[in-house]
Amino acid sequence: MTILTLDFEASCLPRHGRSFPIEVGVAGGGLSRSWLIRPDDRWAGWDWTREAEAVHGLTFDRIMRDGLPAARVLAELVDHVQGRRVIADSLLDSYWLGELAAAAAVSTPFAIDHITMLFDEQRADDARIAKAVAYADSLGLVRHRAEGDAQWLSALIADLIQTSNSRSTVPMLVAAAS
Repeated sequence: MTILTLDFEASCLPRHGRSFPIEVGVAGGGLSRSWLIRPDDRWAGWDWTREAEAVHGLTFDRIMRDGLPAARVLAELVDHVQGRRVIADSLLDSYWLGELAAAAAVSTPFAIDHITMLFDEQRADDARIAKAVAYADSLGLVRHRAEGDAQWLSALIADLIQTSNSRSTVPMLVAAAS
């Protein structure tokens, strides 16, 4: 099954108040896409922090102007992830997907696996994970924006899987019986 990585950016982290998704991005198979999310009426009065604005480089005015309605973003997102395994590197991404779905008045449409599940499946030790992180970091992708973060995670996974595949194809040397 094809892996697609997903990342949400939000109005703040939950420890700073009630947060809502402001951007979602996906990446995989050499393709990537992101959507700005216009704040839904149900999020009125929820928190928006200057810290989040500074980190993401997105103002409230910009997401109000350029963001798309939650229902449209969710419908397009579902089309993009259909038939793919979705992986994220934060458990909060599932929370923000749930908030997006609630704003669109639908049930959460798909599951998001956490990256640690893939690490376990690949039997990746700390050294292999560190190598994959270093590779993803070396690409110079824009971080703290949904598409860039999804691309970063996709690159990390690609490196990890490539390393796993190359390890499994290394021929074993067998001593000849004398």
